[in-house]
Amino acid sequence: MRTQVCIIGAGPAGLLLGALLQQAGIDNVIVERQSADYVLGRIRAGILEQTTVDTLTQAGVGQGVQAHGHVHNHLELVFNGQRHSIELTQRTGGKVVTAYGQTEVTKDLMDHRAAAGATTLYEAKDVSLQGFDSAKPVVRFEHHGKAQQIDCDFIAGCDGFHGISRASVPPGSITEFHKEYPFGWLGVLADVPPVSPHAIVYGNSLRGFSLCSMRSLTRSRYYVQCPMSDTVADWSDERFWNELKLRLDADTASRIITGPSIEKSIAPLRSFVAEPMRFGRLFLAGDAAHIVPPTGAKGLNLAASDVKMLFEAFSEYYSSQSEAGINGYSQRALSRVWRVERFSWWLTSLMHRFPDTEGFGQKVQEAELSYLMSSEAAQTMLAENYVGLGG
Repeated sequence: MRTQVCIIGAGPAGLLLGALLQQAGIDNVIVERQSADYVLGRIRAGILEQTTVDTLTQAGVGQGVQAHGHVHNHLELVFNGQRHSIELTQRTGGKVVTAYGQTEVTKDLMDHRAAAGATTLYEAKDVSLQGFDSAKPVVRFEHHGKAQQIDCDFIAGCDGFHGISRASVPPGSITEFHKEYPFGWLGVLADVPPVSPHAIVYGNSLRGFSLCSMRSLTRSRYYVQCPMSDTVADWSDERFWNELKLRLDADTASRIITGPSIEKSIAPLRSFVAEPMRFGRLFLAGDAAHIVPPTGAKGLNLAASDVKMLFEAFSEYYSSQSEAGINGYSQRALSRVWRVERFSWWLTSLMHRFPDTEGFGQKVQEAELSYLMSSEAAQTMLAENYVGLGG
């Protein structure tokens, strides 16, 4: 099989890159080790930056989010038992964030790709990437019991943190930066109305962090900070709802509608960056290259930013045979990656209880929150980062 760009991974990053390439008439094939049902069943992010919505629209896949997404113009921060609102739109030249689940984004992209007749090979086994340090990269794998080979011009590694793309890079060619946080998030998905249809609510309390977000007007996603030693079995629905309310102000807590969880999981918080993001004709994008703690709602959005830059680089190459874009991709992408890593680290540090939060640490955190709520400049900084920085 021959194609121009072989994309490894059929998650949102790979599918979005495929849709953009398809729009530009650039042939591409996606290779995915999991089944389509498995990919669609992942419960992930749900807050889209303005730039991500714009990129989906550019790719011809914006109808779903435009029709069913819910625009948020505010963030609300709860600390010391008080709720404080930070307006986003007026501080960012009209930008917003939109609540629209990653599952819906993935389904929209899958449907769009199927309608276009583009090739996606699910359940590919023993995938290997070869020759990407030359002008003739090759992707080999087994599909439905038969050995397959794809010859291509470029390989786009969009297969996540545990994928084969980054693992294929020769040792010594990549530098990895890690930060592990000493807690996790217990997340609950429930078919109940959100506590606020217009804002995301972040809570900082002596009991720990909390977050109230939504997927739709009838489905909500809630989180509480918990030790990584906890298990899902430790948290009954009743315990979760009670703990969530204790971490919020009285008014917000009184408006929470509880119900049985339809999904419950504990996720670790970590930061990770791999440098560079290009190795010959292999390019990394999304979680294959970086992880951010979910506090700033940046994972999917940062992947979409990588994909847009990579698409622009490929488009420039095929339209004018210029290699400027592909040569500059890694530096350009990493510039934004580190700004997003900084913001996610800052917001995580501000809103969570750490082992050293007692005493001095607690007072510094309270002072930072007090300054944030008294400074227009600080609130504008938060708003600009939250709705999405430029490329």
